[in-house]
Amino acid sequence: MAKDHGLESKRKRLTWILGVTGLCILFYTMGSWQNTTNNPPKPQSDIKTKSDCETPATTTKNIDNLTSSPIKLDFESHHQIQISDESLTSSRDELFPPCEMSYSEYTPCQYPPRGRKFDREMLRYRERHCPAKEELLFCLIPAPPKYKTPFKWPESRDYAWYDNIPHKELSIEKAVQHWIQVEGERFRFPGGGTMFPLGADVYIDDIDRLVPLGDGNIRTAIDTGCGVASWGAYLLKRDILAMSFAPRDTHEAQVQFALERGVPAMIGVMGSQRLPYPARAFDMAHCSRCLIPWFQYDGLYLIEVDRVLRPGGYWILSGPPINWKKYWKGWERSQQDLKQEQDAIEDVARRLCWKKVAEKNDLSIWQKPINHFECLQNRKVYKTPHMCKSDNPDASWYVHPSIHVNGPDEVAGGALEKWPDRAFAVPPRISTGSIPGITVEKFNEDNEAWKERLGHYKQIINPLAQGRYRNVMDMNAYLGGFAAALVKYPVWVMNVVPSDSDRDTLGAIYERGFVGTYQDWCEAFSTYPRTYDLIHAGGVFSLYQDRCDVKIILLEMDRILRPEGTVIIRDTVDVLVKVQSVTSRMRWKSQIMDHESGPFNPEKILVAVKTYWTAKEQELPKQ
Repeated sequence: MAKDHGLESKRKRLTWILGVTGLCILFYTMGSWQNTTNNPPKPQSDIKTKSDCETPATTTKNIDNLTSSPIKLDFESHHQIQISDESLTSSRDELFPPCEMSYSEYTPCQYPPRGRKFDREMLRYRERHCPAKEELLFCLIPAPPKYKTPFKWPESRDYAWYDNIPHKELSIEKAVQHWIQVEGERFRFPGGGTMFPLGADVYIDDIDRLVPLGDGNIRTAIDTGCGVASWGAYLLKRDILAMSFAPRDTHEAQVQFALERGVPAMIGVMGSQRLPYPARAFDMAHCSRCLIPWFQYDGLYLIEVDRVLRPGGYWILSGPPINWKKYWKGWERSQQDLKQEQDAIEDVARRLCWKKVAEKNDLSIWQKPINHFECLQNRKVYKTPHMCKSDNPDASWYVHPSIHVNGPDEVAGGALEKWPDRAFAVPPRISTGSIPGITVEKFNEDNEAWKERLGHYKQIINPLAQGRYRNVMDMNAYLGGFAAALVKYPVWVMNVVPSDSDRDTLGAIYERGFVGTYQDWCEAFSTYPRTYDLIHAGGVFSLYQDRCDVKIILLEMDRILRPEGTVIIRDTVDVLVKVQSVTSRMRWKSQIMDHESGPFNPEKILVAVKTYWTAKEQELPKQ
């Protein structure tokens, strides 16, 4: 009887479950039928019209905003388009206002009035001093009234529009040295420099006779105190990519001129802080009368050059004190003073175990050893700087980064392939497992992913293949895959690794033959306004969503983006909807679209174009 009672109980339970399930299915079916009757699906033509015609401000900020079809944004330059506020937002009061014209060349973290409050020792007053929260500007930096789209590369190497950078000071101050000349409505860059008045090409040929520049071993270079970056500009045709930097000083707008020419450059200075580059980044370092006191502070600045220089890399010095016997009168310094300076530089170089390769005419060249195996053994001979065996070679000033090697012939940190093979070869930092979580497999997967992404971008951004872009920034570069995918195009990429990233991959990016820097995106980037044509931001807003206001990052992107420049932002839907609610107030036209793999990927893509607008001519400050 107990057995029969158990079976009856199970039968009733099963009948109850089946009954409830049946009722659920019935109610679901009835609800679906009612919804279909009241809300018939929109015709495909209606959906297409919506995605093609609506402007960012009037487009509903929801999932209807997504499309997998090519978007109809205009990427061409028009120069004099008149912007209708009504086409950008439904309420004029929602737009961010333009800043005063006096801020047209505003560099927030290198703002001279703020910098003058700091000590001049070691040029601290010209280092980065970012605005406090209450000093932040929530307005749009205006372009000059007659701003024009810059010349396309390679013409931009030699020409720039005067109205874009209305500064004649350098054309007067450096007239004899042929830095820059004014020709009607445009500037011309003859390629001259303080120590190469005959032109950068002739000067680089002189270097090439002492150090081979064309065999692919030298790919990345750093130019300290770059002027208008003619050295870096003329190295590009030899497939050498130079990171040029100079302070914002009395040589007005020199870095701005460099970027307007389409040459990699940043505002920066050798001061009391380390350079924002990883160890072993550059194959060659250069100083042409850069006025850096290499012999002071116990060789501190040369130790910093040693840190960022690749094993086997070269340091090139021209200008004081080199060839002082010929130039001492023109330099208005005594022979004794100049000789003491050169002796001090030679002493620091010897302590760093550098080998002097050549001193000919106006050039002196030293070479860093491929490792410090013999240097460590010979420390009793020379008073060498402290050899740092820390995992972080950026740990301290006065620290000489040393990497363990097994013998005198092994390259510290690993040997690199020659360019162009270097771009897709596995970087030594990855092959040796130096970056936690980054494997060879992940490196190869990232390269394949970028092939697919670039193919997708080419479909939605036609000018990518037409030379419309020259200066490109990747705000979260990871392994440099975007730069590698673009290597066949006439562009260069500033690869930025956020200082908040959980992996320091910038060293691997340099090992691939590309350039970049570290950056905290809650602060302004070290560049002038209107210096980049295309900005890519993958995962940036998710990374910073708990750190700073999204408006701060977007307004900074607007500052550095050229009029009619393009932005690509990859992130989750909820983040992109929040981003678009801000960009619609910034005179940007934008649209959210599906991931290249299709609509089921949670990551989406926002593509935006900054519209053309300028300050009014009557707002120009009096000269």
